[in-house]
Amino acid sequence: MHELRIDPDALGRRLLGEKPGLAAQLKMVPLPPPTTKTYADVGNDCTQAAVLALIYPRAGIPYIVLIRRTSTVLHHKDQIGFPGGQVESGESYEQAALREAEEEIGLDPSSVRILGPLTPLYVFPSHFCVHPLVAITDSAPIFLPFPGEVAGIIEAPLPDRLDPGAVKRETWNIRGADREVPFYALGPDKVWGATAMILAELLDIMRALD
Repeated sequence: MHELRIDPDALGRRLLGEKPGLAAQLKMVPLPPPTTKTYADVGNDCTQAAVLALIYPRAGIPYIVLIRRTSTVLHHKDQIGFPGGQVESGESYEQAALREAEEEIGLDPSSVRILGPLTPLYVFPSHFCVHPLVAITDSAPIFLPFPGEVAGIIEAPLPDRLDPGAVKRETWNIRGADREVPFYALGPDKVWGATAMILAELLDIMRALD
């Protein structure tokens, strides 16, 4: 396991500065890509959403939490993602991400420190523009998944994702077309698509700090 220590202040400064952005995200895009449009192309012509990339310690190791969505949600059924959802009227991205995390995994917003944003990305299948926020807590939360939307909680040790060979590739048939799909293997689970793109940028930033 790659050793990893996190300085929240240093990570926060990096998130507020120049980021790897699209170059990092594209490393985890299926080939051929389902669209060539990016967040810069669509602007506000999409549904705005926010997700929370929450880092927390468990047994002295930094972890990140993901959720497996149920088969009954409107978008991204049965897929693995970060807690989050659509931004409601009058909300900031930060407020939306924290509200959704509280609803979906029972996270107490008062226990969370928002460190800063990752680069927004456009998700073609759902026509969402997703704004990821990186956050940290001082201790491991007790997660309470909301059964209507969350089929399971996945806790991933971040150091494992920094090791060589963490990214796997397979050919999948997606919407009638064969595509080479890069993904992060988390035991039996495969993290791909927009979630993997977000995670790729976060990992690039953390490698630069390590």
